[in-house]
Amino acid sequence: MTISKTKSSFYRRLYVAWLIDSATASSVPELMAATGMPRRTAQDTLAALADLDIDCRFAQESGERHNAGRYRIHDWGAVDPRWIERNLSKIKETLGYP
Repeated sequence: MTISKTKSSFYRRLYVAWLIDSATASSVPELMAATGMPRRTAQDTLAALADLDIDCRFAQESGERHNAGRYRIHDWGAVDPRWIERNLSKIKETLGYP
């Protein structure tokens, strides 16, 4: 099945936001491990969440150096995270993620 770049990008953003919000993966290395995506793709996807009005912020951990911390979703905007939860297997299958 071939999907458009627009759809795969949209699904990737939704899935990354869900991973962060569910505390499954909330750092770039964790996102890479959970999805198999390269570092640059993970970083670009995080930056692109704002395009969907998803408010995702980095919180540096107390006492840590060199950007050690976690991403957190502060507001989903117009996105319904319950839809992502209901369609998680379809999203993962479409993207080819484990």
